[in-house]
Amino acid sequence: MNLNDYFDPVSLEKTSVDILIPQKEFGRNIFIHTSNGKIKEIENFNIALIGVPEDRNSGNTGSALAPNKIRQYLYKLYKPWKKTRIIDLGNLKLGPSAEDSYFGLRDVLIELFSKNIIPIMVGGSQDITYGALLAYENLHKPINLVSIDSKIDFRTKSKKMNSGNYLQHIISRKTKFLSSYSNIGHQVHFTDPDDLELFKNLYFDIIRLGEARSDLRNLEPVLRDADLVSLDMSVVRQSDAPGHYYPSPNGFYGEEICQIAKYAGISDQLSAFILSEINPQFDHNNQSAHLGAQVIWYFIEGFSQKKIEKPGDSENFTKYIVSLDSIEQDLAFYKSEQTDRWWIEIPLLRKDNKSTLLISCSYQDYLKAGKQEIPDRWWKAFQRIN
Repeated sequence: MNLNDYFDPVSLEKTSVDILIPQKEFGRNIFIHTSNGKIKEIENFNIALIGVPEDRNSGNTGSALAPNKIRQYLYKLYKPWKKTRIIDLGNLKLGPSAEDSYFGLRDVLIELFSKNIIPIMVGGSQDITYGALLAYENLHKPINLVSIDSKIDFRTKSKKMNSGNYLQHIISRKTKFLSSYSNIGHQVHFTDPDDLELFKNLYFDIIRLGEARSDLRNLEPVLRDADLVSLDMSVVRQSDAPGHYYPSPNGFYGEEICQIAKYAGISDQLSAFILSEINPQFDHNNQSAHLGAQVIWYFIEGFSQKKIEKPGDSENFTKYIVSLDSIEQDLAFYKSEQTDRWWIEIPLLRKDNKSTLLISCSYQDYLKAGKQEIPDRWWKAFQRIN
């Protein structure tokens, strides 16, 4: 596959303000696909930046301009991770329709996944998530999808795929490849109660904004088990990220969304990350583009610090057993003595009583079990799997 056929080279005007030492800037320490520097061998790279300037199936027209604007700020940040090799592939060439762009993105991701390269896709609108999911489906890989969004993009008046209903098109294909779905940061006044009831019946994790902000550490297990994270920047409050056609006065603070992005980067399992819905036409002083650049930076910082851990594979784990009288079930927890992260076993009743699945959890889940309360993550996973 010749990736040059799929991407337009990066072309950026030099910014007028030089903040950092030029030799240490992000943009001077990665490989950039330019008109004079074609894409060649990519096997040695860990991360690939991909601009996806697609917004034709979105009401947020203008978000297609975001990838280049975000690059202007990202390239000016420091790149302190010497061992993390990054390539900017440029902007995906758009097809005659948005649907064609989804399939083009699918083909690119299949190529990157085959070389164990993690793509960071910069939209554009959030419906590009559907194109990413097509790559996993093509590889017959069941995945855990996590969206970070102030709204649950499940239904609109239009049946055609768009950024407001892309989840409906994904979840309708659940039996084929979607193992689980979680959304972080929805605001109830933007959410159809019928949708919440549907997701509840499917045992998906739907975490409202107030619950998420009460302790960001409880989001880490959700992101640790994710294969694909799709972040809509409208989940950030308007004062921190005004660049959207329909911003909200409520949402995450800028530093909170950066912490969440770092949790995603640390994930052992994550194989792709999407940042979408920044619209430069509404972006006062390019504030959202600047924050978007920092979100990407913190994701990469998390990636550079990740530790691959599997309970039971080493002596660095302590196992705790908690008996729950209400369900006559012993819950097995594992704690990493290196990172203080926790896991919990889920019995697989469809196979045999000895089969189990490990999912991530938190210390709070362990404390809850100690009080004879069933942890929500255990219960939802148990119902979903069995």
